[in-house]
Amino acid sequence: MSKSAGARALDAAMSLGAQFADVRFETVRSERIEVRNGVVAALADASSSGYGVRALIDGSWGFAGNDDPSDTALDETAARACAIARAGASIARQRVGFPPPRAYVDTYRTPVLRDPAGVPLGERVALLLEAERLLHVGSEVMVGRAWIDVWSTVKELYSSSGAQIEQHLLQSGCGVQAMAVGDGDAQTRTFPGDIGLYQSGGWEIVEKARLCENAPRVGEEAVALLRAPQCPSGTYDVVLGGSQMSLQIHESCGHPAELDRVMGWEANFSGTSFLEIDQLDRLHYGSPKVTIVVDNTLPLGMATCGYDDEGTKSTRSEIIQSGLLVGYEMSNDTARAIGRESNGCVRAQSWAYTPIIRMCNLSLLPGDIPFDNLFDDVRDGLYMESNRSWSIDDRRLNFQFGCEIGWEIKNGKRGRMLKNPTYAGMTPQFWGSCDAVGDASSWFAWGTPNCGKGEPIQIGRTTQAAAPARFRNVAVGVGYSPAAS
Repeated sequence: MSKSAGARALDAAMSLGAQFADVRFETVRSERIEVRNGVVAALADASSSGYGVRALIDGSWGFAGNDDPSDTALDETAARACAIARAGASIARQRVGFPPPRAYVDTYRTPVLRDPAGVPLGERVALLLEAERLLHVGSEVMVGRAWIDVWSTVKELYSSSGAQIEQHLLQSGCGVQAMAVGDGDAQTRTFPGDIGLYQSGGWEIVEKARLCENAPRVGEEAVALLRAPQCPSGTYDVVLGGSQMSLQIHESCGHPAELDRVMGWEANFSGTSFLEIDQLDRLHYGSPKVTIVVDNTLPLGMATCGYDDEGTKSTRSEIIQSGLLVGYEMSNDTARAIGRESNGCVRAQSWAYTPIIRMCNLSLLPGDIPFDNLFDDVRDGLYMESNRSWSIDDRRLNFQFGCEIGWEIKNGKRGRMLKNPTYAGMTPQFWGSCDAVGDASSWFAWGTPNCGKGEPIQIGRTTQAAAPARFRNVAVGVGYSPAAS
């Protein structure tokens, strides 16, 4: 049905003067189960189906969406997209819209070992009840949570240039969290990472997390943090765990490398970007140890797909090469504006939204140092993991992060636990201080299921793959900066 409906929408748009048009049909099913303190607190299973039409007229894009598949609605939706495009063209100071350079006919399906649809609801709930129960290692654990999320998406994209792309995407995630209260304090520990384990795939992602095996340790760490000493302030060498590295990449590289932010086309959610176009192939973003790539073919990546929502084939390209800024996350229009081709970083939250540039799968390539050896040569430092809070300025340049847990490092060995660890920096200087990245055995695809961007806001699912890494002479502690010492 979608193929014939797509042809009708495209014919309608082209008959109204569009130089190019595409139509994207989507059906999304989202499921969430959450257990809190022994009770099923959330049990949601929602589906949404519809389509969105894009029309290009005189270098201006128009978009309209609808959930009515009737012929009349298809015609009206295409007409609305054309009217919006024509209105934009009438006031545009420059022509920035271009058709994609290629049209593909293809299908893509997420590799899945076990479809969550085949896992009985009772089995899912029983797993969460048991994992949440195991968090309660003592009376100090006042709140325990355990959850599972699943998203199943079917997309069909058709274009006036001949694209016919069908994709079946599946993403899954889960986690546990314990909040301990006592001694006038409250502390939280989350596992895996700071938001859970989220990857593309099926029930095997939930099994990989081993929630029940890890829940007692999570509860014990939350309780231990109540009595742990406060993280000190000063300048220290810092080792960051993998999930914290994931967020560091997300906020201080992923968002600033979105080319629409760089070009001033997007300024919502912490603003624009310090990675300016005239700095391309010139700006030293980090040390030679730092190479970051966008890879939308990454196994297990939350943004992994065959094609983006403009029909661009997924690929891998470098953003930072041995510390040097060499690329961006791009759409067809923004890439053409700087003389390049899109690397497939366009996504829409659903059929009801226009596609925009989104951070997709970013990877800090692993180094050659085993995790345990990252502590070598650290005489007096700190190890931190699992993000708790973050703040960053409107150019993504100055930042401060707080973690759930830390440990002191003394003479190359991890020592006592510390609570409320924080660190701050300026992005190029901070990444320039990176002198070691963990090897492939500690490298992991950490997914983010709730990245926000745009106005109105769109929620995207991304991955930042990383290993733990070491940074020298970092400002540690709330309100501390090297200039204040």
